Amino acid sequence: MSVHSDNPTPPFDPSQPSIPISYPIKTLEELDSRSYFSSFHYPFNRSSVPLRPNSGSAQRRKILVCHDMQGGYVDDKWVQGGDNSGAYAIWHWYLMDVFVYFSHYLVTLPPPCWTNAAHRHGVKEMLSTTESAHKYAERLAELAVALGFDGWLLNIEVDIDVKQIPNLKEFITHLTQTMHSSVPASLVIWYDSVTIDGYVSYQNQLNQQNKPFFDICDGIFTNYWWQEDYPEQSTKVAGDRKFDVYMGIDVFGRGTYGGGGWDTNVALDVIVKSDVSAALFAPGWVYESNQPPDFQTAQNRWWGLVEQSMGNVAQKYPCELPFYSNFDQGRGYHISVDGVQVSSTHWNNISSETFQPFVEYAGDSTSKTIGVLVDFTEASFGGGGNLTFRGTLESDATFSTRLFSGQLLMDSLPVHFTYSVKSEGNSQLGLSLTFSSETEGEKTLLIASRGTNRFSSEFSDVIVPHRLTKPDNAPGWAVEEFTIAMNGFTLTEIRAVCYNDKPPVEYLAVLGHIKISTSNTPTEFPPSTSWMVDGQDVEWGDSKGSKTVSLKISWKLKDGKKPPYQTYNIYVEKQSIQAPETKVEGEGEYIGVAHVEAFYVSQLAIPSGTSSVKFMIQVCDVDGGSQKLEDAPYFQLNV
Repeated sequence: MSVHSDNPTPPFDPSQPSIPISYPIKTLEELDSRSYFSSFHYPFNRSSVPLRPNSGSAQRRKILVCHDMQGGYVDDKWVQGGDNSGAYAIWHWYLMDVFVYFSHYLVTLPPPCWTNAAHRHGVKEMLSTTESAHKYAERLAELAVALGFDGWLLNIEVDIDVKQIPNLKEFITHLTQTMHSSVPASLVIWYDSVTIDGYVSYQNQLNQQNKPFFDICDGIFTNYWWQEDYPEQSTKVAGDRKFDVYMGIDVFGRGTYGGGGWDTNVALDVIVKSDVSAALFAPGWVYESNQPPDFQTAQNRWWGLVEQSMGNVAQKYPCELPFYSNFDQGRGYHISVDGVQVSSTHWNNISSETFQPFVEYAGDSTSKTIGVLVDFTEASFGGGGNLTFRGTLESDATFSTRLFSGQLLMDSLPVHFTYSVKSEGNSQLGLSLTFSSETEGEKTLLIASRGTNRFSSEFSDVIVPHRLTKPDNAPGWAVEEFTIAMNGFTLTEIRAVCYNDKPPVEYLAVLGHIKISTSNTPTEFPPSTSWMVDGQDVEWGDSKGSKTVSLKISWKLKDGKKPPYQTYNIYVEKQSIQAPETKVEGEGEYIGVAHVEAFYVSQLAIPSGTSSVKFMIQVCDVDGGSQKLEDAPYFQLNV
């Protein structure tokens, strides 16, 4: 049976105000006209997190991850976030060097959430394009600069007249040079499709048929149908550029060496033996094929196999201060700010990911007493994540697991650590910190608040943290802080230590956040008078008999400087006609988060009896601090 409506959905008009989305450029006319820059959606699509310095510059094997899911632009297209708490997410960034957002359009532009999350973890974000004309190289470089990503994967899968090959090579050279000059440390990588003869003919290795393209850009991503000796042969052709050869592995299988899926490490082991780089295509297989028992467990297991094969982590953190993680995976069932829940709505937004822990997949072994995962049903201290430790533990037993592998050089200044814990019964959760020094070797400190006598022989020192008691402190959370000075040492590892100080054996503790900084005083945010806040494109409507309003709110510092912030929580307060001092609904209702200096409010319901609507912009710092709402910039709209 077919259903048709007399009111079909109007075609998408990017110039008109609407909920901000990410979308690709589909035609050469769009690319050439630069019409993208006049789109209503463009300002929302700029990434806000710069790439960490020195990312991916090491001479070693690398991992490129090519994300291709259902044609692209799924839950991730909603720039301000969606409502699917079960949306796909990636959190094993510490194993990656390069992340490619892939779709089958002329020019794929990334949803900024991927660039933000990749950059935060030190991973370069690249896009795919099928474009190859010289005159468009500047257009592609301009898009990379404007949106804040780091390069292009050139995927030309059509035959080209052999007479046009010199023009194609000129395009690759020009794009590579233009990108290098406008985006330092950027990459242009060639996909193994068209050969020097102009035919689409997958070589599945680096050889003389595709080397002329490899020679004029930053690397090659080979097709997946290679044989066991192809990686080794490719190293001989690459000479001193063997790490720029990314041997393709299709995680869905489809003719890939080793078969992909749970056997992806079969191909990785061969790649490691030949000492070239790897390109993992569509690791979303774990999610799309509903691998048991659940996405989070299966994802941890699959990436655990990747780590086992590759034998090294690509990214280390903390490596600079401040460092902050609330273990938010960019999706969840609720949202908290400073330990207080502000929203109980299901949501997804990869931009909200903070530094992801290096959680080890412990397998099904009976020796594993404690399960470690992000549990969306448990409370969050910040955002919608946490790290939950649940299981059984004998009264004299301990369980320890890696949280972060770092490279943080300590100087003469003391460093302040803060963390939050919620636990049941006698379950105790401490931290262990490992420091190393060339002259003094390794030292491991335990940070624990109770029952520490038994640990004196296991650690170089035991520190009892100071418990913060603030009147506005979040219910149920113990917030602990301590300060240490380890001049000349490097912080190399942070681990969680679980123990019971008395029976029973049931264990449950939740780690809410970790913050490391050189200052223990709260951030001083610019007062609301320092900001100019503007409301545009105001549109009144009604839905189900209630008045609604849609508008774009934008803000900037009056001194013209670029704000150093990456996150803004948006709240609304609806004020009553009868008594302007009283609120019609709630003391500042959370309505969303912005990662640029703009937010689009869509069809907000306005109860009858409302005189004005006040939108408050809570400025948040990279160290997890947030401005008090009464001091926050705001925009007031009369109803």
